[in-house]
Amino acid sequence: MLENMKNMLNCAKNGKYAVAQFNINNLEWTRFILEECQANNSPVILGVSEGAARYMGGYKTVFGLVKNLMEYLNITIPVALHLDHGSSYEVCVEAIDAGFTSVMIDASKYDLATNIEITKKVVDYAHPRNVTVEGEIGHIGGNEDGVNGGILYAEVNDCVEYCTKTDLDFLAPALGSVHGPYKGEPVLAFDRMSEIKEKTNLPLVLHGGSGIYDDQIRQAIECGICKLNINTELQQAWTLGVREKLNTDANVYDPRKVIKAGEANIKQAIKAKLELLKTINIASNN
Repeated sequence: MLENMKNMLNCAKNGKYAVAQFNINNLEWTRFILEECQANNSPVILGVSEGAARYMGGYKTVFGLVKNLMEYLNITIPVALHLDHGSSYEVCVEAIDAGFTSVMIDASKYDLATNIEITKKVVDYAHPRNVTVEGEIGHIGGNEDGVNGGILYAEVNDCVEYCTKTDLDFLAPALGSVHGPYKGEPVLAFDRMSEIKEKTNLPLVLHGGSGIYDDQIRQAIECGICKLNINTELQQAWTLGVREKLNTDANVYDPRKVIKAGEANIKQAIKAKLELLKTINIASNN
């Protein structure tokens, strides 16, 4: 069933596990993710970036796709449809009005006061509509920013002020992860992560989950991470399957067969993450 993330992540917080956000990029990826999570009885968050929404035909198209696929596939696990890195209040409103059950407002590029102002405005629009809100503080970079993303670590006191003044539901503090593949070694600030968890009492979100070692993810869950965002790892797994198909079958031209060639790989990657996050066979508790 399509729902917001509140119950999902509060259950994860209490149960010491994390829920996966798998980003979707097209119909096939959405189907593969839903099918594999249903097969493993795991709740899931479908993340949609602004770029993916544009590629797929807009927020209303994405919502309709997800809603109808869930009905067609008889999906019974908890599913959240979440805007990933909404860049403005207006973008978040557009996603909410289209039917998204959760949004992330990323105003982390601004100073703290402006970040608070924008986030609070999104919260005030979202909460009366039963939509949850995730916010970011610090800077979770990407490889376009240089070695390991030019990370700006979140300050504990800033996190407390940000959460208190915005009443948001989930916090994504920048603590050493990056978007895309790592250049070098991941350096996560676990002590600061634990302190932020204790002082905000909110479920924490870790972006850039594709490049982090399994033992670090387990430790992050112990330190308060309740949601892990995964995109690059699925892209890499899917591409390997498709590339192998194209390299070994010179006669294939049906796009359905080409895209489907990545299905086994992507589903294998999904199951491995569900096992790591300890969400297999846990959907009935949400």
